[in-house]
Amino acid sequence: MWRCDGLPHVPVAVDRGGFPSNVRHAAYQRPPCSQPQPTMTPSTNALSNDEDADDEASVESDACLAHSSPVRPTSTMPVYLNIHRIRRLVLASIDDPYTVEHFREPRLNALVVRPLVDRLYDTNDISTVFCLLVNRIAFLRDQSGLAFQSVNVARAVLCELVASRVLRRFNEDNPGRPGLLLLAQILAEGFDPFQNAPNHIEREWRHLQWPIQERGGHERKLTALELAILSESKLFISSSACQQVVDAIYYGQVVYTPLSFIDILPDHFKHFPISLYNPQRVPILNHRRLIVPRIRAIIELAQFFLLLVLYTMTMMNRHANGISPWEVCFFIYTAGWTLQEFAAIIEHGWELHSQSLWSFLDITFLAVYGIYSVVRLFDMYQGHLSNGHGLEVLCIAAPILLTRGAFSLMPNNIIFISLHAMVKDFTVLTFLSFWCFTGFLLALKWLITAEQLESGDFPTWATVCKWLLWIWFGLDGTGIGESTTFHVVLGPALMIGFAFLGNTLFLTILVAMLTNTFSRIIANEGAEIKFRRTVLTFEGAKSDSIFAYPPPFNIAALALLLPLKLMISSRQFHTVNVFLIRTLNAPTLLLIALLERRHWHIPKWKRKSAPRSWHFAGFSPHGDIQAVLRAGPPPEILDKIDELDPLDAVPVLEDDVIAEARGDVPVAHLRRPMMTS
Repeated sequence: MWRCDGLPHVPVAVDRGGFPSNVRHAAYQRPPCSQPQPTMTPSTNALSNDEDADDEASVESDACLAHSSPVRPTSTMPVYLNIHRIRRLVLASIDDPYTVEHFREPRLNALVVRPLVDRLYDTNDISTVFCLLVNRIAFLRDQSGLAFQSVNVARAVLCELVASRVLRRFNEDNPGRPGLLLLAQILAEGFDPFQNAPNHIEREWRHLQWPIQERGGHERKLTALELAILSESKLFISSSACQQVVDAIYYGQVVYTPLSFIDILPDHFKHFPISLYNPQRVPILNHRRLIVPRIRAIIELAQFFLLLVLYTMTMMNRHANGISPWEVCFFIYTAGWTLQEFAAIIEHGWELHSQSLWSFLDITFLAVYGIYSVVRLFDMYQGHLSNGHGLEVLCIAAPILLTRGAFSLMPNNIIFISLHAMVKDFTVLTFLSFWCFTGFLLALKWLITAEQLESGDFPTWATVCKWLLWIWFGLDGTGIGESTTFHVVLGPALMIGFAFLGNTLFLTILVAMLTNTFSRIIANEGAEIKFRRTVLTFEGAKSDSIFAYPPPFNIAALALLLPLKLMISSRQFHTVNVFLIRTLNAPTLLLIALLERRHWHIPKWKRKSAPRSWHFAGFSPHGDIQAVLRAGPPPEILDKIDELDPLDAVPVLEDDVIAEARGDVPVAHLRRPMMTS
């Protein structure tokens, strides 16, 4: 008998719907408005001042979101058990190298994917998606041996597909505002991989990580959205349920306290739960809006273009006597901008930050700025401020900053997304080529005889490198003509061999790799754009307080508040920090409050129908097509529909496939007992 759960020695009984009898049909039962939902835990520290009362007012507490029977707290969920349970199920399910197209076929979908989703979907446990993505990362890192490489990739794909199906069921079973809040908790709530593990297992296998900052019980926690980005789960991220949460976080409809690896200026006195935002219930100077990804993106774009203006003015006045005021402003402002970029890198680690579209450009500019600073200080020591080499080094930053500006203005452009991916391949292949072709340079130099060394009649290192570089790019063949200088036979042989390998083989491999990368990205254009937008959204929700201080005030805040944090209590530091943030960003916060209170769009599920309200449908004659579908049928119409077409008579292809695979032909004609809209 076929075991759809993949476990040995467990016979599977089939119910009337073609499902295993031990699997609940929760995915096909739409709950009412009183469906249990996770509660929003209050702040761990209650304060009595006005600032804290304003913060608590930002947590929305609508009656629609309050339920009498909440799901179990996240701290009691068996994350460690679920991780190993899922790994055991996936290992027992497949042993062949399938692809995502194979899993989407009706038969394999019914025999492997759907039973796993039915078994793992639990309305009272929101850690399942997190545990599936943990296993996906583990399978991707286990593909070291050639014998299991393809199988582990298939298992990783299965984990991603099941995670997207489980998230979709949560979305289907929980409509409206409570559903959005639940999906946000699934993706943005922090979980510890060793949560509820046995004590001896945790003591033996949990290794120390440096540094660990106190976060009121939220240390060592990761989110499902972060794991999806790390594992490049583009199928999961591009799903409608995940994008619904990403859009809500990006526009600030869902607010929460982000988790990070390390903060330069930490302020973890209060941890706000995941909640829905209402601009009418927050203070005018709501400093927490500065971490909204959409607002954060606009602020960072303005800060970058201010950096570009200061750089342009510095280079236009580079011939002034001494150091111009523009250069002083540029040097100080760029130091604050560098501090902000460094905080962004260490917030979640380089592995995640490198997924950002312009991360390689920022790192390149920071390297140029560091070299410029050192050389400029040397020019100041030598007294050559007007004709020093520091500004010459700074000229290299022009193509980097202008390209960075184009990337910032069009982050969703598929051409720039392709360039980001191709730069990685180009850098790796170029490094390997330089490493291998260094042998040709050493061989040519070591062919020089002792007589040539004594007479000095031999090409220098720089000359040989220039000849090889010209041959590499097909610019000039001088090196081939001068190769007899090294040796009559071996010199030309080495040069011609280098020309074949470098100019022909290297370029052919490079073009093939870049073409393959570009074709793969173009073929999945929609998923690639959604993945990059998700990365931008996740990185835009900042946890570090240093991001609330614009450059160069962040340097002053770091110098002032970091020592102050060691001398006062956490409550006092939080009060001082919030006061300075609100004072420094008062014009920006006032503008944000004005725009959100005037133009905040209430979600459609929150709008109440008014019999006497008048709505303009536009000048299109086809407006009634959408309106008739949005208007839900009354109960008497539903009763007539049930009499005409009972849901038991609706065929379900996957049920038929499962029944036929078990050889039970009568069961293949059974129908789904309930169909949701």
